[in-house]
Amino acid sequence: MTVQGLFSGKANAAAQISAVPRIAIVGRGFSGMMMAVALMRTVRAPFHLQLFDPNSTVNGGQALASARSSTILNTRVRDLSVSLGDPDDFNDWLCSNAEFRAAVPAAIPGFRQIFVPREIFSDYVYQRFSEALAARRDITVQVCHDPVVAIRRSHGSRFLLESANPSNPLFDTVILATGYGLPRPEAEEQEIPPVRAQRLVARPHTVLLGSGIRVVDQLLQLRDAGYTGQVTIISRHGFLPQSHTPNSADPVFPAEALPQSLPDIVSFIRQACREAEEDGRSWQSVMNGLRRHARSLWRSLPARQKRQFNRHLRAIYDSHRNRLPEAMHLRLKQELAEGRTVLRRGRAGRRGLSGLFFTPAGSSSEEVIHAERIIDCRCHAPDLSAPLIQSLLAARLAMPDELALGLAVNARGETFLDDGSSIDGLFAVGPLGLGSLPDIDLVPEIVTQAYAASERIAERFYPQSQAV
Repeated sequence: MTVQGLFSGKANAAAQISAVPRIAIVGRGFSGMMMAVALMRTVRAPFHLQLFDPNSTVNGGQALASARSSTILNTRVRDLSVSLGDPDDFNDWLCSNAEFRAAVPAAIPGFRQIFVPREIFSDYVYQRFSEALAARRDITVQVCHDPVVAIRRSHGSRFLLESANPSNPLFDTVILATGYGLPRPEAEEQEIPPVRAQRLVARPHTVLLGSGIRVVDQLLQLRDAGYTGQVTIISRHGFLPQSHTPNSADPVFPAEALPQSLPDIVSFIRQACREAEEDGRSWQSVMNGLRRHARSLWRSLPARQKRQFNRHLRAIYDSHRNRLPEAMHLRLKQELAEGRTVLRRGRAGRRGLSGLFFTPAGSSSEEVIHAERIIDCRCHAPDLSAPLIQSLLAARLAMPDELALGLAVNARGETFLDDGSSIDGLFAVGPLGLGSLPDIDLVPEIVTQAYAASERIAERFYPQSQAV
């Protein structure tokens, strides 16, 4: 049975359910789908689940943006399980897939250390979702394609989601996933009018905006499709993703007490990387170990030093934590070495008739980079001015984190206010909480948070129920 078939079959019974708790998930990207899986596996008593997303089909959100068969995830299979406590679940799923085993025979009997296409991971996530839904005859699920524009309290502690559908019922719990609160690019790809561009561009030229995994994905997809023109990557800070090690880099980190100030922390990490390499390990193993301490280190910093980190060190940190599979990194290095791709550091400005206005780093003079195509590969941060987020702030159901990068949340994704009190029944999961929780945009952290939120919801409605 298809996912949509499961939806429609259970939706027919939704009108008959009135006494059970009602849960809304706003967004059906990875965070939203992960929350749905975690809820169905964790809350063992009946409930009604409604998924809100204006898109007619499920998608991977920014975490799985622009997924194509040629696009490889930058995280190893071993770190992509959606089953808490079972890190081999994705590997086992791949091992049971005869078509995949035939295509990747060298990794048999296991695939833990390899990198796979995003569409393979998407198939895995949605199959686990379908299985969890099929196993729960006691719950009902609906999908609503009307965009949610506001959330407010109504009838005491319940929530009203305002959308184009005036008949939306009240909900006991609302979970904001990554698909909302994020601005939509006005145009990820823009073609420059060809007559004007041809007079100024001596050879085909494409400009890519960004510096992360997505910009490398796009570059390699262009080459794989036969594009032979010049490519210019424009990055504000000029840091591109570093490489994974050929084999898995097990996490290591010094055991001594961690420093408390930003300069001392930076020195501490650099020294740890040097010592690891002297001992025959890799700096990647230190960065993997650092992730286990990232939240405690972040909490220890005053707001001033957190702002300094975002201004001066965030780009460096991201280039070392969001790494490329070695084969992709070698292709990127070859592109840059041969001059077919050029990296320019500075600020991208407005788009003109023949290209892009650009201000190089260290200069106040603007120039025009002539190109017939401009592709925006930047990940877009939460937009606190979006109507939905503004409705939460106005109703004091949430507040920005101290750097205004997103919403202030705890480890379970519960929103909270400046007095430290959490909002009972309201969660913001995934990158909406990136200012509060470092690395909450990565799959393992989203999975852990989804189950923690689901356990809290189970405790709230069914104190005697047992989590699986």
